[in-house]
Amino acid sequence: MAMASRREHQEEGEDYGDAATMGELRRLQAGYAWADVASLEPGAAAARVRVRGAAQAVRAVGRRVAFLVLRQGAATVQCVVAGGDGGMARFAAGLSRESVVDVAGVVSLPREPVRGATQQVEIQVEKLHCVSRAVPNLPIGVDDAARSEEDVARAKAAGEQLVHVGQDKRLDYRVIDLRTAANQAIFRVQCQVENIFRQVLLSEGFVGIHTPKLIGGSSEGGAAVFKLDYNGQPACLAQSPQLHKQMAVCGGFGRVFEVGPVFRAEDSNTHRHLCEFVGLDVEMALKDDYSEASKNLSFLRSESTVCLGTKLFASHGRDFVWQVCDLVDRLFVAMFDHLNKNCAMELEAIQRQYPFKPLKARLVRFRYWIAFRLTFSYMYLATTLRLDYDQGIRMLHEAGVHVDPMGDLNTEAEKKLGDLVRDKYGTEFYMLCRYPSAVRPFYTMPCSEDPRYSCSFDVFVRGEEIISGAQRVHVPELLEAQAAARGIDVATIASYIDAFRYGAPPHGGFGVGLERVVMLFCGLGNIRKTSLFPRDPKRLAP
Repeated sequence: MAMASRREHQEEGEDYGDAATMGELRRLQAGYAWADVASLEPGAAAARVRVRGAAQAVRAVGRRVAFLVLRQGAATVQCVVAGGDGGMARFAAGLSRESVVDVAGVVSLPREPVRGATQQVEIQVEKLHCVSRAVPNLPIGVDDAARSEEDVARAKAAGEQLVHVGQDKRLDYRVIDLRTAANQAIFRVQCQVENIFRQVLLSEGFVGIHTPKLIGGSSEGGAAVFKLDYNGQPACLAQSPQLHKQMAVCGGFGRVFEVGPVFRAEDSNTHRHLCEFVGLDVEMALKDDYSEASKNLSFLRSESTVCLGTKLFASHGRDFVWQVCDLVDRLFVAMFDHLNKNCAMELEAIQRQYPFKPLKARLVRFRYWIAFRLTFSYMYLATTLRLDYDQGIRMLHEAGVHVDPMGDLNTEAEKKLGDLVRDKYGTEFYMLCRYPSAVRPFYTMPCSEDPRYSCSFDVFVRGEEIISGAQRVHVPELLEAQAAARGIDVATIASYIDAFRYGAPPHGGFGVGLERVVMLFCGLGNIRKTSLFPRDPKRLAP
């Protein structure tokens, strides 16, 4: 009898505790099938499963029952620990929040809807082992980090006090902050943006490339570069893949794209600038083909409220850069459509913590949209609106905003123009074409009919610039002259300029920051929210 009692105690002890090794866990939880928490639906009832996740919350009920909410990614499930002499329940109650645990048990259907968990099933726990214990006192709590500003404000107005985790503290302890449902969703959306970018371009015959990030001279001009010593030679981190993606086109690839890091040494402590971000870059050889431009112009003529002005794009440069605009149109409308269709759960999770007006396709004609614009104000068109820079300047002047017609737009002017475009044309996503040459990089092709302007464009979402593109200069003598005029030492980019001496097709392209796409699509208001571990002028850790 004594031997049987001792054997029962040993077996029960093996049902819960701190696991020493993965091999031990495999032995202790044999006979249970691994499952993802997100896959635990009512149809899985009676299944014997094993799941691993973080202990998000633990609640003891008496001495022999405990409820454990297990989180895996953005999904959570309630685990019921009961029975026996209460040893397992006491062990569960003693787990620190965020400890990583393995649970083995049987899926069951609850009598009442489960509150505080995403899955509407429970796991009746038969084995519970701690894989990694978190420190008892975390620097920030996941529940606190998941709280919206509105929740904090409402509690304060009601005389209650809720913990508010500020942006800097979130980033100091980013590894905990990333565990919130909103952050899990943000970076899943970001993954989809990158995937669609690749898929659309691959479907159109583009080749993915990887360009060097250590270069001998500035790729954009100006002083905003991180300088370093490269084996005794002066070097810097690439501000963009611009020079080398052009060289790849000249090397015969024709159509190329890159997803990679970009470095900017600008001392810009703003909501939309980072010192390091992920660039989505495209470059393509251009053909003198007016068909795509004509197609877009015929669409715009059919929408009486949309006007590009009376002057057609007559120069070759205009026809060339129009092809890049066509690609931007197809790519980003496809991207936005995909996000709205396939990321509804993620967008809802972001919405709960960071409320925003969704960016949706405009499905009604303009005259109907006018009647409902207060409700449906954040829209994009099936074919993207294109305006001349001069036309944008006129719209600002008519609204009482006076800007230099040959200068660049500042942030306030961009915002105001975005409001004007939304109110007049019913879209939050549009292109502004033909910028003054003086405000564009040295490699931008000037317009043949008026060199004061360039064959370039920017694209805006919610009143903020998201994409910059242009036709490039492929004539080496003009490149040298424009680089020198911008104060760039031509000797440092000699290999780049020489690439155009060996035969170079007309070409153009664009660049966009991955983090900025997600920030503006989700209306997040700060680019640090869409950078996994942000690098701004003041932050180099974690």
